[in-house]
Amino acid sequence: MSKVLIAIFAALVPAAATAADAYTIDPIHSSVNFKVDHLGLAMIHGRFGKFNGKFTIDRAAKTGGADLSIETASVDTGDNDKGSRPRSRDEHLRTADFFNAAEFPRMTFKSSRVVFTGETPSAIEGNFTLLGVTRPVTLQLVRFKCNPATATAKERCGGDARGTLKRSEFGMKRGIPNIGDDIALEIGFEADKD
Repeated sequence: MSKVLIAIFAALVPAAATAADAYTIDPIHSSVNFKVDHLGLAMIHGRFGKFNGKFTIDRAAKTGGADLSIETASVDTGDNDKGSRPRSRDEHLRTADFFNAAEFPRMTFKSSRVVFTGETPSAIEGNFTLLGVTRPVTLQLVRFKCNPATATAKERCGGDARGTLKRSEFGMKRGIPNIGDDIALEIGFEADKD
């Protein structure tokens, strides 16, 4: 009987020793930005002001996960004042021509795999859902670092993730090719350990 208990204990110890650490994204010190080509002349930059997310990392097992939820109505390209036009660009982006924020208030990214280079996560493979359509997207981590906990602060990790998606694959075809099909995502994040 004691051998059985020892075997059970031995099986449980590695699992506990390699448990993933969980982190909650701090929206004040994070950003979800994008850019898209306009008429082949310039890149139009925008951001989403409201989002939340979590990620996990198991450094010993070199695994992890990430979930991000973005409110589509929070799109902001710096054009909110319609002036003499029927609507501003940001108002137009919220319509069914683009993000259709009334019917699809959120777009999400859910990881399926985290790739490590050495001891550091370098890419997050997952599924991006926009306008009710889900497609695979890979985010490259161009930077990832953690600061240890102190007497007054929890451990905090952060970095920069970049990826590209084709909006036409999600059914957002308005304006192509005058407005680019490729959307470049740039996500800067900081997160506190739970």
